[in-house]
Amino acid sequence: MSTASEAGLEVRNGVYGATGQQGRLPTNIDAIFGADVFSERVMRQRLPKDVFKQLQRTIQKGEPLDAQLADVVAAAMKDWAVERGATHYTHWFQPLTGLTAEKHDAFIVPDGHGGALSEFTGSALVQGEPDASSFPSGGIRATFEARGYTAWDCTSPVFLTRNAGAVTLCIPTAFVSWTGEALDHKTPLLRSMEAVSTQALRLLRILGADAGASRVTATCGCEQEYFLVDSELYHRRPDLVACERTLFGAKPPKHQQLEDHYFGSIPTRVMAYMTECEREMYRLGVPVKTRHNEVAPGQYEIAPIFETANIAADHQMIVMEVLKKVAKRHGFECLLHEKPFAGVNGSGKHVNWSIATDTGSNLLDPRDETHTNMVFLCTLCAVIRAVDEHGDLLRASVAHASNDHRLGANEAPPAIMSIFLGDMLADIVEQLEAGSPKSTMKGGTLDLGATTLPQIPRHTGDRNRTSPFAFTGNKFEFRAVGSSQAVAWPTTVLNTIVADSLDKMCAELEKAIGKNAGNPAKLQSAVRGVLQGIVKKHKRVIFNGDGYDVAWHKEAAKRGLPNHRESVSALSVLTSKKNVQLFERFKVLSKIESESRSHIYLEKYVKQLLIEAETAAVIVRTQILPAAIRFQTELAEAVAATAAADVDPGETREQLEEYVELVGSLRKSLAKLEKESGHEGGDVQKHAEHVRDKVRPAMADLREIVDALEQEIPADLWPLPTYREMLHVK
Repeated sequence: MSTASEAGLEVRNGVYGATGQQGRLPTNIDAIFGADVFSERVMRQRLPKDVFKQLQRTIQKGEPLDAQLADVVAAAMKDWAVERGATHYTHWFQPLTGLTAEKHDAFIVPDGHGGALSEFTGSALVQGEPDASSFPSGGIRATFEARGYTAWDCTSPVFLTRNAGAVTLCIPTAFVSWTGEALDHKTPLLRSMEAVSTQALRLLRILGADAGASRVTATCGCEQEYFLVDSELYHRRPDLVACERTLFGAKPPKHQQLEDHYFGSIPTRVMAYMTECEREMYRLGVPVKTRHNEVAPGQYEIAPIFETANIAADHQMIVMEVLKKVAKRHGFECLLHEKPFAGVNGSGKHVNWSIATDTGSNLLDPRDETHTNMVFLCTLCAVIRAVDEHGDLLRASVAHASNDHRLGANEAPPAIMSIFLGDMLADIVEQLEAGSPKSTMKGGTLDLGATTLPQIPRHTGDRNRTSPFAFTGNKFEFRAVGSSQAVAWPTTVLNTIVADSLDKMCAELEKAIGKNAGNPAKLQSAVRGVLQGIVKKHKRVIFNGDGYDVAWHKEAAKRGLPNHRESVSALSVLTSKKNVQLFERFKVLSKIESESRSHIYLEKYVKQLLIEAETAAVIVRTQILPAAIRFQTELAEAVAATAAADVDPGETREQLEEYVELVGSLRKSLAKLEKESGHEGGDVQKHAEHVRDKVRPAMADLREIVDALEQEIPADLWPLPTYREMLHVK
């Protein structure tokens, strides 16, 4: 996406228009926010009143889309886009590659008289037809079965992208096969949102709460962590270019021991980059709010305000794209890999999840007297049961090769899915287990000891950064999601398992209440009984301590909590009978769609690691080994020259002998890696297991030797930029 000045654009009253000369973006957010979005405000201005109202009912209430509206909406979209310089449109979708995809079509059509007309029909808006055979399908589509469809997701705003002077109208869509199976992340997400809405509304009706609500919406806010490295250094590292992580690299004398980078002053060059990123995101309606240095040197974070889950998923893809594109303009490369540098903190993408009614009520807002808030307590217990019963599936939703470098390390939550509640909620849960909650713990205030400082309210619980799933005030923070990952899939899983838990709770309440639905005392008694049963059965998943502690891993095993330490075993649960039936029951995924995802994710795991293995081998053969031999030659010449001078080369000869042995080990380790990575593993499951059990250890062994050589070989001979050079942005 280009800057406004690059595209020759000017902003007046929040609207971009072609000026024919270089324009300058205003600095105030109000003037640019949503300027490139076909927003509700724009629709209100450009659509007939009845069309606008009908479309809003579809967007806000989930009513079926009236196909007759499409032509009117399409014409308005086209006029708006063309006024802003657009020449093409695209159905923008999220295939199972983990990236976004787009095919651009011009608005221009021949007029039959040697000229052309600008046209965009309702049918073109509603449906596209990309090639489905060229995207991962997990066996759903054969190579010769190319037809696929994209379908307009009218609940996610249409927007403009600007790239090298080209302006394109981007229409968020779902992507399905010719036979209707989901080939993307968006379709199951929308289905899961319907499922959780249905069950949450059912609960509200039982409780007699929020009678005006007609829809419950899953909401998300996604914190994006990333690294910046100088472009020149990046392009001298074949591993970063091909794999987005360093396959070799010894720790520098200073990395993050001093803990001085976190929340530190943002370097001037980085601030300029962040500012441009934010302005581009504002134009696209992405409500980014927070920016700061992260823990590792060269690591940063950007975070938006929460939004409806499908919009948040779309915006998260935009955030990643903008971060990468803008970085190049500032002489950076943006790394979204979970662990680009070994030995320093990796990057996550914390997904802050909640559910709220269309009347504005957050079901996970505890409020002041939490122990009396039946809606909150029921929703909380539903989440507790969901994470306990489906921890395996939640873990599988974040399983991929690059996240294996992070989960369980000291900067990330363990692979054990547990819940952190904090002191106040832990106390209430204990009261629920005893039968009836009677009080809410208060946090009070903090007196900071200086009269010039205000007394500040104290929260009733600390934050736990070691928990993979932590309650953080009025939402849950799913911290196990990887930084490179599309958030739609873990959000889909979270929505589905909570829908399942709410469904079970509603059935239990309905049975307990019986014919006494209008009796408040009977209702309260039924709620207390159901919640007490849930807590007693599922409290094992609650853990408020240190998730990094080895003792917790032992304790979790005693509690029977699953601990899939790596992705291959984690992904195996996708095709279990329990999980297949779960997705089928809520119409989120069919059996074949579940199976296809298992196949695709395992295949991606294999491909990613084999690319890394081949890249490592090439670097060693063409760069490391030649440098090692050159230094070996220098050592040998030094020994010979010393001996020729009738001086005992002693220590130098010992150094040479040890070094020759190290180089020999390098050759053997390289040969082993090449052998193991050339293995053909039969079906995708067996191949993934081989890569996990043989290729990854061989890569680790090779790295150990290369990193040792880096400490031996002089800097002028070492062929790769070092961690010392790359980690500290200048």
